[in-house]
Amino acid sequence: MGSQSDYSIMKECEKILKTLKIKYQVLIVSAHRTPKRMFEFAETAKKNGFGVIVAGAGGAAHLPGMVASLTTLPVLGVPIETKKLKGLDSLLSMVQMPKGVPIGCLAINGSFNAGLLAASIISNSDLKVKSNLEKWKRIQTQSIKRKPK
Repeated sequence: MGSQSDYSIMKECEKILKTLKIKYQVLIVSAHRTPKRMFEFAETAKKNGFGVIVAGAGGAAHLPGMVASLTTLPVLGVPIETKKLKGLDSLLSMVQMPKGVPIGCLAINGSFNAGLLAASIISNSDLKVKSNLEKWKRIQTQSIKRKPK
């Protein structure tokens, strides 16, 4: 995530990754304030065993795009709601990536779904994650009542 203040939103991603028993790492990496940290992370992520990167950022929200420009791993962007523009600035920054530098962009504050999407990507090559994700989806389906009470 781009800053400590993003953690209140990004912890939802952490929650579902933990539930699905997916190894993850939580870091504060700012495209603007810690560019060397960002470069080092992005350039070594694949070698360090990452399969997907989920990057939450608000405002100019350059983190997902900058990371995507430095790695071949899938990068999922979570626009974080801002006070002045309610996250629309973050969302537009992410969905307007230039040709050749794609990211997957989730909803504003959509870190839970970002975690699920990351799990889906990882499940293509990890049978344990696939099994955990399938079980989670079955439980979710079963939790929906047929009729209101």
